[in-house]
Amino acid sequence: MARKITYQQAVNEALDQEMARDPSVIVMGEDVVGGQGSPGEMDAWGGVLGVTKGLYAKHGDRIMDTPITESGYIGAAVGAATCGMRPVAELMFIDFMGVCLDQIFNQAGKFKYMFGGKAETPVVIRAMYGAGFRAAAQHSQCLYSVFTHFPGIKVVLPSTPYDVKGLLIQSIRDNDPVMFLEHKMLYTLEGEVPEEPYTIPFGEANLVREGGDVTIVGFGRMVHLAAEVADKLAKEGISCDVIDPRTTSPLDEETILESIENTGRLVVVDESNPRCSMASDIAELAATKAFSSLKAAIQTVTAPHVPTPFAASLEDAYIPSVDQIEAAVRKVLK
Repeated sequence: MARKITYQQAVNEALDQEMARDPSVIVMGEDVVGGQGSPGEMDAWGGVLGVTKGLYAKHGDRIMDTPITESGYIGAAVGAATCGMRPVAELMFIDFMGVCLDQIFNQAGKFKYMFGGKAETPVVIRAMYGAGFRAAAQHSQCLYSVFTHFPGIKVVLPSTPYDVKGLLIQSIRDNDPVMFLEHKMLYTLEGEVPEEPYTIPFGEANLVREGGDVTIVGFGRMVHLAAEVADKLAKEGISCDVIDPRTTSPLDEETILESIENTGRLVVVDESNPRCSMASDIAELAATKAFSSLKAAIQTVTAPHVPTPFAASLEDAYIPSVDQIEAAVRKVLK
């Protein structure tokens, strides 16, 4: 049996093992060392939440603190990737994408297409996302649907420590740009993770729960809420498929459609805002490719179309809840 480590430790271990395996892997970002060059590891915090703590002591200057200039160091990471390196750049919060978006979608995401398939850009951009941390409107958004929209970029949303390690190693070894997005509220989640390196292929969803009555598709942290609802309803004889796509680009459409064809009912749980979201994307997929199998109208459970509130009570109301997911499942069963 594999030992248990946290989601946060799984990120750190994947980076550590890949840096030890491949000298072309470098890590850069704001405060990823935390006191670079200062005496003693206690001064090197490893980022605002300590995710990269200890890596500087092992790998030295291949872990680089950068100035607060996302456009500069994300651009540098993209450039390094085109020149034979495998950079992992940390965009501290996904909300900061606005100041470096051109470097990601207009440059890294298009090089392979612009140069006839000859250019490779093996860059990974890690970022925290998600509400619940009392971090207010500029540090709490779920923007994975934005990156999913852009062709040429792979988008990864691990929900467990096991998936974190396997998907991050896969991301670092991949030859295309990857947005690797970590929900900050999952960092303390523990799970079984093998000590040895392993990979999880992109585009292969995980069937978290299996049942024949309702299909629930969830993303990131929402997978755990959906599983909680499925476990509760199972006591009443209601069985649910709970699907974690793991990656939104590429998306495992086959697994989702097969489940819908079996259950005839779909609930999509997506923490992002509702307009042009993954919830609307999965609903469109079901409506166009599995319409004849549907026995009820598709239900989506999302955050409202407003910025993330700072007040604790309002933020709790903003995030999709177990009660909302359960209500949606019961609605499609009527």
